[in-house]
Amino acid sequence: MNIEYRLMTIDDYEQAYALWLECGNGLNDKDDSREGIEKYLKRNPSTSFVAVCDGKVAGVLLCGHDGRRGIIQHACVSPSYRRLGIGKKLVELGLEALKAEGINKVLLVAFKKNAGGNAFWESQGFTLREDLNYRNKALAEMVRIDPDYVKE
Repeated sequence: MNIEYRLMTIDDYEQAYALWLECGNGLNDKDDSREGIEKYLKRNPSTSFVAVCDGKVAGVLLCGHDGRRGIIQHACVSPSYRRLGIGKKLVELGLEALKAEGINKVLLVAFKKNAGGNAFWESQGFTLREDLNYRNKALAEMVRIDPDYVKE
């Protein structure tokens, strides 16, 4: 199987979005819209990657930084292409790109219910921080796109 790894461009959006939906990534209608991802890629042009197999996006790593900390926003590999090292390679590419830009630390957020994803991140050396509380506040009305989401 021939796997090509390259920088993500906005031309990959439709396939990447479909893959994020397939993998159950937490999405919303603003940040994850075509316009939102295009803005993100313009701000972070050299840190997000795709894995392409047979002309199809099989894996995506949406990754960037704010000048101080790196953050992995969305990462997934199609279930049809798992266990081939694609996720590991995408993470390596993202971390190398962040290091090249002078970033020394990277963070990510994973759903607690995502046992497979959490096991993957642990295997990649990402440790769980139990001393922090993750908080956020929406500055615009957003529609959450997650079939398992239950509004509290």
